[in-house]
Amino acid sequence: MIPFILLYASLVNDVRGLIAQHNEAAADQAVRAYQAKSGATPELAAAISWLARDELAAKRYDKAYAYAEQSRTMALQLLGSRRLDSDEWLPTALGASIEVHAQALAAQGQRAEAVGFLLDQIQEFSDTSIGERIHKNLNLLSLEGKPAPPIATGEWLGPKPQSLAALRGHPVLLFFWAHWCPDCKAMVPILADVEKSYGPKGLILVGPTKRYGYAAGGAAATPEEEKQYIERVRQQYYASLAAMPVPVSQSNFEAYGASTTPTVVLVDSQGVIRMYHPGALTERELTDGIQALTRK
Repeated sequence: MIPFILLYASLVNDVRGLIAQHNEAAADQAVRAYQAKSGATPELAAAISWLARDELAAKRYDKAYAYAEQSRTMALQLLGSRRLDSDEWLPTALGASIEVHAQALAAQGQRAEAVGFLLDQIQEFSDTSIGERIHKNLNLLSLEGKPAPPIATGEWLGPKPQSLAALRGHPVLLFFWAHWCPDCKAMVPILADVEKSYGPKGLILVGPTKRYGYAAGGAAATPEEEKQYIERVRQQYYASLAAMPVPVSQSNFEAYGASTTPTVVLVDSQGVIRMYHPGALTERELTDGIQALTRK
């Protein structure tokens, strides 16, 4: 019989497929078989990071931590003198392993240790592609209850945005989105309903986005070409949110660690963050947070 792992071109795809089937034992076996044959590779480290994420989602924190440490140690050893972003798999492996390490610590009551760990990682990797991801995880643990970072408003689409300082007295919903993001588009009806229900109660919706260096189909684009493409996407998919100002700035994503799109942030009328959520939300999840801010 042909070994299972040889039937697939990518170990990571192999492992993710088995995880999706809730067959963690087979996923672990595939990783071990690959390691026995090929030794430590960047893709192996990335595959192990997926096992770590799966264990974290299942709240098996000891196993999540162990997989994360294995992935991170392997990635750092493989990194050696190479630049992190010169490799296809090392950013995935290292970024995910750092994320799981911190979240597993926090879930087990070691929030301070998790924050300290992330601060150390930011110092080391802030100028790489995983810097934003590390900031996101730091924000998850420490941003709620803190003053919201300013939003750059020098470039925008749609109505001219106001600064967060100018919006004091109103609760603000920040919706970080990307032109390529299907989950962002899927949240548009939810946001439209929320704006209709809570806009009259003072809620302000702001939709920061940024350039990614490409347009339709991944074609390379100049900054102006990409901005025009973002505007077409906004008009086509976000038409029901026409009143939503769209600041266009990389710095906003960096300030909020918005490496995941969408990222949803709720800011109260005093300018304090009350919800920070990377990823899509259901309407019920979002309205539960908004109701607490708009209740009179």
